[in-house]
Amino acid sequence: MAPSSGLRLPSRRRRLPAPRFLLPTTLLGLLLQASLSGCGNAEARIDGAPAQALPLPVGITVAFNQGGPDRYRSPIHGRWRRGDDLEAMVLAAIRGAQREILVAVQELSLTRVAEALVEARRRGVRVQVVLEDTYSTPWSTLQPLDRLALPPHQQRRISQLEALGQGDAVAVLLQGGIPLLDDRADGSSGSGLMHHKFLVADRQLVVTGSANFTPSCIHGDPDDPSSRGNVNHLLRFESPELAALFAAEFARLWGDGPGGQPDSRFGLGKGGGGPQRVRIGSAEVEVLFTPHQRRDPSNGLTWLERQLGGVRRRIDLALFVFSAQNLADAMAGLQQRGVQIRLLADPGFASRSFSEVLDLLAVSHSDHRCRLEAGNNPWSQALEGVGTPRLAAGDKLHHKYAVLDGRSVISGSFNWSPSAAFQNDETLLRIDSPLLAAHFIAETDRLWQGAELGITARLERRLNRRRQLCGRGRQRPQGPADLRPLAPAVANPAAAAPPPS
Repeated sequence: MAPSSGLRLPSRRRRLPAPRFLLPTTLLGLLLQASLSGCGNAEARIDGAPAQALPLPVGITVAFNQGGPDRYRSPIHGRWRRGDDLEAMVLAAIRGAQREILVAVQELSLTRVAEALVEARRRGVRVQVVLEDTYSTPWSTLQPLDRLALPPHQQRRISQLEALGQGDAVAVLLQGGIPLLDDRADGSSGSGLMHHKFLVADRQLVVTGSANFTPSCIHGDPDDPSSRGNVNHLLRFESPELAALFAAEFARLWGDGPGGQPDSRFGLGKGGGGPQRVRIGSAEVEVLFTPHQRRDPSNGLTWLERQLGGVRRRIDLALFVFSAQNLADAMAGLQQRGVQIRLLADPGFASRSFSEVLDLLAVSHSDHRCRLEAGNNPWSQALEGVGTPRLAAGDKLHHKYAVLDGRSVISGSFNWSPSAAFQNDETLLRIDSPLLAAHFIAETDRLWQGAELGITARLERRLNRRRQLCGRGRQRPQGPADLRPLAPAVANPAAAAPPPS
């Protein structure tokens, strides 16, 4: 392995100095002035003074729920908090629609969003909603024994939603006459995960990104005042051309709707399809919808590997799940070419046995059966530019983005994992725009403040415990059906741990 790429970073577990970039302003204030204005004390752990505005490309807006100088009053606890109100962005798109609203999102539990969709239907807008089957049943209709049969994370989710006192969003949709289906509409028991997170309004506007339409994904956990929500972003595109591509993806999922023929298509039943490109002002946007067969050259992991192969100077990443070996190997090639790499990983998933973050840290971590990941390939020398941000307990780094050479942004619902590429309904985007890239670099700089670098104390404890139990471990055999990160704790919604989202 080549020596370090030259990033000048402090030693492990030290706080980093303030970033060189200003924090981003997302222009949500221009879109939603009333909802994002206000004053008051920010959370104590927010560092830095309000930033100057950064320009954005025409037709594209980005919002970060924990970044930027804006504040809004949280609907969870009523206090002012720093960040952009992602729910307000979704509500603005719904309330501005005149003819049609298409929603495909893994989970929708924001009652105000459900009520806005019902109101849109009442004023004559056609509204259609697709959800993941795990979240498509109104929780308020579950009997006590049904709740007890749920895995612990599902029980806690229902308790949190009850604590909000805002009602059951899915029940609101159904009672309001909103047609709704899930990924069982193709006749299956659920095709992977319906993991999309997008809304299309009037075939003119697309809102998409990393956030589910839930309190915990946007505002914070209702049962924890310190929670500020999973770290997320949403993008808003004003483009009939891009909206047409998302509407076509929605049509494949929808078929002829609830109660019709079994012609909905989810997962591999959609038949794949290659990347498609549109231009929005000065920005070129490429979109790829998944999943694909492994041998399909358009599959998401091969597509991402091609994007990484074009990087020449630097790459900035913030990833919830990173479990694709081919992408870790591609990043090793970047390091050998002298590319500067800065990776922020979710603290919880970074230390999983199948996490490729471990490869970059030059360590191996066997699973609970003392087996190593098939094809495991840890680097010979740890990458210095790997960090996990300091977050409130329970909050996750939920971003799924990369910034290539400060000029292009990869975003979407797609976790960097085989399950996202070969099983789930997902969105991958590449937006070529230095103006937009500057906002994502600034978000990375914000998260980088105080991040723990390298092998954290938490990870070191886990590694030592597993080594005492397993020694060096043994490698699992690898075969065509191998889905390395799909251990039950990750990919099965019925498992004790929540699935990637």
